[in-house]
Amino acid sequence: MTSMARLTILEHREIADNMRWLAFEAPHDLQYEPGQFLHIRVTDGVDHLLRRPISLCRVDGGRNALVVAYRVGGKGTKLLAAKNVGDTLDVLGPLGKGFPLHDEDRHAILVGGGIGVPPMVELADQLTQRGVQVTTIVGFQSKNVSILIDELTRYGEVLVATNDGSLGLQGFVTDYMTDELLASADRFYACGPTPMLRAVQARMTGRVEGYLSLEERMGCGIGACMACVTSCVLPDGSVGFKKVCKDGPVFPAPEVYFA
Repeated sequence: MTSMARLTILEHREIADNMRWLAFEAPHDLQYEPGQFLHIRVTDGVDHLLRRPISLCRVDGGRNALVVAYRVGGKGTKLLAAKNVGDTLDVLGPLGKGFPLHDEDRHAILVGGGIGVPPMVELADQLTQRGVQVTTIVGFQSKNVSILIDELTRYGEVLVATNDGSLGLQGFVTDYMTDELLASADRFYACGPTPMLRAVQARMTGRVEGYLSLEERMGCGIGACMACVTSCVLPDGSVGFKKVCKDGPVFPAPEVYFA
């Protein structure tokens, strides 16, 4: 079920360079899947009318809060970063299809890159509640933009890679994907930039079944405007198009077509 409401900000703080943690009150009657996103208006005026899609990071049942983590980049997210505790936000969501959970799984590999790391927190929480062992691999440009490692460590082993070697392994998330690790996994889940997802898909194909969560610019967020179409392999084997906001953002890995 999706709702649109004005939600009060409970917490808003910086967690890394140009990265912020935002918590706001959660409607009581909604169910949230890990991997879904929220569509947030950053102003009440006509400027920056389009909402910003931000992945759900955490559902905090203790204080009935929703948490997102986002990168401050363009004018829209800079306006969002200027919001204070007590302010209200116009929020539409939850939207999209999240990560499917499988009762038979015993070990899952979670892979997040950059701003694709936040949805792994709620996913890790729900998986561990179901008795699934979680190994999380995260990648960042450098230590100063690394986020949510402590949160993810609560749920299991976390392996970190950075491009410059300032934290963890110098290299890429795929460098951790040894044959031994893949042989122990029932499922993988990945979210991050397209080059990372392409590499993860190539490494996992034929070894572990799983899902990719795509990052795309969006307009409406509900499948009406066609702004976020992506190439996918259709059931007949041909290549067609699907809407990331409505058909995704999570897709079975074999369905995603990287040209």
